[in-house]
Amino acid sequence: MNILILGAGGREHTLAWKLKQSPRLSNLFVAPGNAGTAAIATNVPIGVNDFEAIKECVLKEKIDMVIVGPEDPLVNGVHDFFLNDDALKEIPVIGPQKAAATLEGSKQFAKEFMMRHNIPTAAYESFTAETLEKGYAFLESLKPPYVLKADGLAAGKGVLILNDLEEAKAELKTMLVDAKFGNASTTVVIEEFLDGIELSCFVLTDGKGFKVLPTAKDYKRIGEGDTGLNTGGMGAISPVPFADSSFMARVLERIVKPTVEGFKLDNLPYKGFVFIGLIKVGDDPKVIEYNVRMGDPETEVVIPRVKNDFVSIFEAVANQTLDSIDLEIDERAATTVMAVSGGYPEAYEKGKEITGFDKVSDAVVFHAGTQLKDNKVVTNGGRVLAITSYGPTFQEALKKSYQNMEKLHFDEMYYRKDLGFDL
Repeated sequence: MNILILGAGGREHTLAWKLKQSPRLSNLFVAPGNAGTAAIATNVPIGVNDFEAIKECVLKEKIDMVIVGPEDPLVNGVHDFFLNDDALKEIPVIGPQKAAATLEGSKQFAKEFMMRHNIPTAAYESFTAETLEKGYAFLESLKPPYVLKADGLAAGKGVLILNDLEEAKAELKTMLVDAKFGNASTTVVIEEFLDGIELSCFVLTDGKGFKVLPTAKDYKRIGEGDTGLNTGGMGAISPVPFADSSFMARVLERIVKPTVEGFKLDNLPYKGFVFIGLIKVGDDPKVIEYNVRMGDPETEVVIPRVKNDFVSIFEAVANQTLDSIDLEIDERAATTVMAVSGGYPEAYEKGKEITGFDKVSDAVVFHAGTQLKDNKVVTNGGRVLAITSYGPTFQEALKKSYQNMEKLHFDEMYYRKDLGFDL
């Protein structure tokens, strides 16, 4: 089977690494890919939103299946593009159609979906520049901290949590009037703050049945002790120790089942991953947000813990026979630690040579922001590498990831040394 993965990050390298283990895989292509995928697949220099170039590649390389990594092409309708093209419509795409991808494309749409299907979430209201004064009044009615979310896609940076009312009002104005996040913040959702501990739940659905994948917890803040600016994620741990069987039973009944049932009731065609950002408030799960793809860097700990052949799993999603598959999960914990460029998530430099790959042992290095230049691996993004290790406990797995991280080097490399501090 010839497979094309769309994307260029750690999530896509992890999916490529997993698919590569399948005896059913013939040829693997990644567009555009990175230095890590280049070592195990054929990178194709195509942007994830260049649908015409993707079509050309699919027909030329006789691709049998397309797996969509990031949210952008899903929100922009890549699955619909395939279905509406006579030459492509028989080729399965793993990732929801545009209508369903709005769950990530619009925070307001996601909130309305949860309200409609009685899925527990924070109370909220939405505002635009025209209703700015009402937004101020709503903020005054809440207790701090105040949660402001850009309605559209803002590359994981569109959520602000502020303790000061006047600062919250000023930021609301900056988002709505001064377009702080561009078009993403023409509408802003203000939510009540939920106090609890967060985790990620991943579901794979074929539109009828579903499978719940291992839980994970990621660390979004740049600084140790969860301080500083939000990032795309500084590392992750799976499974989540506090997500015991009784808690996960509540997640299944109150959130996962109503979500998949909601897709059917609302006619939202969905074949792919659902990321459910959860918060445990007391003993109860509530939904913070949906993403319509795997999270990153959670992919780097979730996928390595699934023992099944992923070509067979994705085929079952395409054929709507997912219920017939029994997931086999590795009992060991998996952890990943992310190395980032100095200055990230603000301004940083690219093109720094990375060395030490040959010294890594008993761990897997997943490339995120890397590229090959003159036969050398160099940095090409804010989040550069993730080191994933297994262990009987997450503490032992983390120890391995950190030991291996010390063997890698690039100029101004930074990583958090306190993952798991809150577990």
